[in-house]
Amino acid sequence: MKKMKVYKFILVPAVLLSLQSCFVAEDYTRPAGVVEADTYRTDALPTDTMSMAQISWRDMFADPVLANHIDRALENNIDIRIALQQIEASGAYLKQARASYLPSLNAGFSAVHQEMPSNGQGAFLGNSVDQFELSADLSWEADIWGRIKSNERAQNAAFLQTVAAHQAVKTRLIANIASLYYQLLALDEQLQVTQETAENRLNSLETIRALKEAGTVTEVGVKQSEAQLYRAMGVIVDIENQIRLVENAFSILLGEAPHPIERTDLDRQQIITELKTGVPVQLLRNRPDVMAAEYGLMNAFQLTNVARSNFYPALRLTASGGFQSLDIADLIDTNSLFASLVGSLTQPIFNRRQIRTQYEVAQAQQEIAFLEFRRSVLEASREVSDALYNLSAAEVKLEIKRDEFEAYDLATSYSEELLNSGFANYLEVLTARENALNAQLELINIRLDELNSVVDLYEALGGGWE
Repeated sequence: MKKMKVYKFILVPAVLLSLQSCFVAEDYTRPAGVVEADTYRTDALPTDTMSMAQISWRDMFADPVLANHIDRALENNIDIRIALQQIEASGAYLKQARASYLPSLNAGFSAVHQEMPSNGQGAFLGNSVDQFELSADLSWEADIWGRIKSNERAQNAAFLQTVAAHQAVKTRLIANIASLYYQLLALDEQLQVTQETAENRLNSLETIRALKEAGTVTEVGVKQSEAQLYRAMGVIVDIENQIRLVENAFSILLGEAPHPIERTDLDRQQIITELKTGVPVQLLRNRPDVMAAEYGLMNAFQLTNVARSNFYPALRLTASGGFQSLDIADLIDTNSLFASLVGSLTQPIFNRRQIRTQYEVAQAQQEIAFLEFRRSVLEASREVSDALYNLSAAEVKLEIKRDEFEAYDLATSYSEELLNSGFANYLEVLTARENALNAQLELINIRLDELNSVVDLYEALGGGWE
């Protein structure tokens, strides 16, 4: 009899372990056709697998002052720190999922005092009864249908999704820092140009007044010159205010209170990295937001496996044992020992459609996750295409605007000379000056657009997080 009991204790766990190996959950495979060869809309489809996304941001942005700002932002930015805490929380859930293979064990101690009625059980047991128990309960579920395995995979995908989300925050932060930095440099140059223009107009105003005294121009010309000077002064106020607003936004990205931002100048900004996009399929491993969307699909896929496994029987092993005695002095004694072992197989039959509903909801959420993944790829390809076209347009416009500015600048010089010689009127001079200033400010904006297009392309390809 004792041998039979020993065999039972050995046989039951062995059968459960063998059943646990019968993993029937499906494995995730990436849906076909998510990324096409012509996903990028561009005038020349890329065939080179080299991508600028693989370049470190330190090599991408050679300005040491900008690099220092990016370092500080990566260390102190609030969104980065929140993303890191989300990774910690997701990692804790993953550890819990991995521990689900292990049995659960609970221990407890109880002491019960019961007053018995004299006309009832008290007549046999006495007026009061004390009972003491020190016990432990163990339970374990065999993962026959892969429910625990699927849940672990779902939590692993969720963890990787938070890691990818952190990488996406990092990529976006680096791009935002670079864009605001370039904007500050452009505003600095525009401020310098406008201040020089205001100074020149002040000097020209004195000339116009002298010409009025000589009878060459009228008071209208003087007032028009004054108005141009005041307009330039108003532009200076707007630019100085815009600089302070951008500095405030920049400071927040650094995780600091608003303060002046150290910077160099626009002429020093040179992009020496070769602008290669790689092939579209590389978005799946370079773009953190695309990776996060696919991990979301993996999570939903595995949760569908979990929901499917609930249709099948659950095999559980429970055991309990310990010491029980009416006298605490005899509690820890071999005669006080008790133990039980129970194996159960539970098959859901009727549960008010809860399991069916959970499975259908899981399927719908999996389809939603797929659509989100598909949309993230489409959005990523659009952003790459937009950045490529913006960069191409900026490069062409830069040459055109340089020629335009040079023409207006020469026109201004010629008209001023003609005015001083009495061969031109003040209206021609004012028009030439205004056009020259506008062309110069637009030239700076186009240079800013060119730099921002490079930053946008770098971000769109998934650069910055590695």
